[in-house]
Amino acid sequence: MSPRGWRPWPRNPWLQRLFVGATLVALGCLAWGFFWEPRQLVERDYDFALPHWSRECEGLRLDVVADLHTGSPHNGLDKLDQIVARLIASDAPAVLMAGDYVILSVLGGTYISADQLAPHLKPLTARKPVYAVLGNHDWWKDGGKVRAALESAGVVVLEDQARKVELGRCTLWIVGIGDKWETRHDIAGAFAGVSDDAPAIALTHNPDLFPEIPPRASLTIAGHTHGGQVQLPWLGTPVVPAQMRYAGGYLVEDGKSLFVSTGIGTSILPVRFGVPPEISRLTLRAAAREPARVTR
Repeated sequence: MSPRGWRPWPRNPWLQRLFVGATLVALGCLAWGFFWEPRQLVERDYDFALPHWSRECEGLRLDVVADLHTGSPHNGLDKLDQIVARLIASDAPAVLMAGDYVILSVLGGTYISADQLAPHLKPLTARKPVYAVLGNHDWWKDGGKVRAALESAGVVVLEDQARKVELGRCTLWIVGIGDKWETRHDIAGAFAGVSDDAPAIALTHNPDLFPEIPPRASLTIAGHTHGGQVQLPWLGTPVVPAQMRYAGGYLVEDGKSLFVSTGIGTSILPVRFGVPPEISRLTLRAAAREPARVTR
């Protein structure tokens, strides 16, 4: 009898079906994660009850985008134009951007400079105020140039600075804090500019700064994590470039509130699975008995 040759599949018919099914599922997941989901753009509504929130600001809506990473695969200037159009159409009177507008490196990506992408933001800044901080990728590609490009398009960049903002009847402070990795991030200096008791929102890139944010902030908003880019059923998020509890979404810790946007683009690997590109639409209210809720 001749020896049996090696086969890439089992001889048992049921095992063969299982092998073929598992292979098709794996290929489908790869196609979804690398080609389908990164092309999407969802708008997700969040409703938060916050401490130190004024009646004049009750129900204030703010749109948040983070980690645009323009130039990552499926995320070129045409996608940026789509994002801008969605933000213009929104009823939110202002937009907050939590850093990383450019890419350092991502498989299959094409570098697009801040000077190239900034003009695409002008239709948005012509309609409503946009407040921003810089992220680690922006600093890796010369943060000064990225800041100058954004400001030339009308974006208000706040690096360790506080800005008093009036949005309709609501008066509040936007406190921009520099990136944890690449700047001095002078939190005390930033909050020193807050001169009255109007609500304050802290805006930064890396959520790992959250424990250092003073309780004076009604809400801290960050990005950076991309939600891990992959969220698996039952297993969660395998890798997050921050404390795991800050992977994405809303968190209350030591009486302080944090929201981490899961962002738009990708970094290193051009994959998103279970974490689609997102514009986060926040509705902010005074603290009440019921917990914050998320509507999908």
